[in-house]
Amino acid sequence: MRVAAVQLHSTPDRDRNHETAERLIARAAGEGARLVALPELFGFLGRGADLAAGAEPLDGPTVAWARQLATTHDVWLLAGSFVERDGDHLYNTSCLVGPTGELVATYRKIHLFDVEVPGTGGHESDLYTAGTTPVNATVDGIGVGLSICYDLRFPELYRILTLRGASVLALPSAFTAATGRDHWELLVRARAVENQVYVLAPDQCGTSADGTPRHGHSLVVDPWGRVLADAGEGEGLAIADVEPAELTRVRKLLPSLVNRRPQAYRWPAP
Repeated sequence: MRVAAVQLHSTPDRDRNHETAERLIARAAGEGARLVALPELFGFLGRGADLAAGAEPLDGPTVAWARQLATTHDVWLLAGSFVERDGDHLYNTSCLVGPTGELVATYRKIHLFDVEVPGTGGHESDLYTAGTTPVNATVDGIGVGLSICYDLRFPELYRILTLRGASVLALPSAFTAATGRDHWELLVRARAVENQVYVLAPDQCGTSADGTPRHGHSLVVDPWGRVLADAGEGEGLAIADVEPAELTRVRKLLPSLVNRRPQAYRWPAP
């Protein structure tokens, strides 16, 4: 299965963001991609108050747009994330849409970016409610685990997704340049190696409207930790093939998942 990570420089201009995404989705489909993934907050990336003002329900225009694009290009489309409004709560939500337009899976970001480090920072819990449930889906018979950006730093989530059958871990992101230059590729490859899976990681690039530089370098990484595709620093694509036989080969060669000792693992007391 060919997969594509779409790299965008999203702004507060929804029409411009959607037009760019549409062009790159069409290009990915034209190059044979079956699963196309957009980055975090692909349709609107701006300041917190503006994100809140633009929040919408699952049956709103963003998911409708994704359903139409998936149908037009006969692809599985991962609508990286948007701000979902559900009653009094806002969520950073990723939606997987099938090639006939059906909404197949919905994931609400579990780990919120409440961080202050030199060069960047944020307090997402001021805006969002955290999700509580890991989400797996199946794309053309291949297991896919859903996650978003800051989730990358929490390996236990990815082990759960893998043990539930994921062969591909999807990671729509808006990773900051301040941490991305040292941590992005390192952590993406680590999640691939420790779980012996492919990682599909579309990222934002450029500088956001709030002044935050984004790292770019959307990646596709294989189960041995090799970078198969890197989108670089500007808008574009990272495209590569997911080979189930390669995943099987790696897991047979180095059977670390089989060698796990769950009976010995205990969470420490808080």
